[in-house]
Amino acid sequence: MLFDTHAHLNAIQYDEDLEEVIERARLEKVTHIVVVGFDKETITRAMELTEKYDMIYAAVGWHPVDAVDMTDEDLLWIKDLASHPKVVAIGEMGLDYYWDKSPKEVQKEVFRKQIELAKEVKLPIIIHNRDATEDVVEILREEGASEVGGIMHCFTGSLEVAKQCMDMNFYISFGGPVTFKNAKKPKEVAKEIPIERLLIETDCPYLTPHPFRGKRNEPSYVKYVAEQIAELREMNFEEIAQKTSDNAMKIFGITR
Repeated sequence: MLFDTHAHLNAIQYDEDLEEVIERARLEKVTHIVVVGFDKETITRAMELTEKYDMIYAAVGWHPVDAVDMTDEDLLWIKDLASHPKVVAIGEMGLDYYWDKSPKEVQKEVFRKQIELAKEVKLPIIIHNRDATEDVVEILREEGASEVGGIMHCFTGSLEVAKQCMDMNFYISFGGPVTFKNAKKPKEVAKEIPIERLLIETDCPYLTPHPFRGKRNEPSYVKYVAEQIAELREMNFEEIAQKTSDNAMKIFGITR
């Protein structure tokens, strides 16, 4: 079995062929997919997909790039959705200093509010971090995020940062970039961290793994991430697939 812990099947890139995309995932033995909503439109669509497909679960949160758009009403809405039986995490949330749509201080405020909410509803959090590692780790520590733990989504940082995050009850998730030839840091971390803290994802339709880099990503391609990590760790593909699925079931509290 394979578990894609971070997908955006709620994106417009799948409007024409979603059924075929999901069928290809099933054929590759992908048994669970977490579809991540990060604003009003994508959260609504993620919830719709959980109702239609047994294999799809949802994470609901507010992306840091769009932090400036989030209202108190949006936060209350996310809180209400958190009680849905197929909502398994709050996020993605975090900090993104690459884009400049939302000021850093606004991003930090929205990040902190969502951590507080996650602790209130007792759900893990999914972290988006781009060019903001020091501040992300600091806020996670200051806000006591270890109480709920979560996932460092599409991790590309150093082994030292991974250790700091794992010490706060976080799992380290790898996507397509770990298959790239020049991805020295992700390969090192994927090889060295305890297997009990390892997850895989696609972040589709983005970050497509080799050998399909440059094309639209989809959940069936999560197997290429698992294959790369199996090679790095000198393990069987089936072992990596099963262990990362078990880890995902544990952090998301899924029992079937």
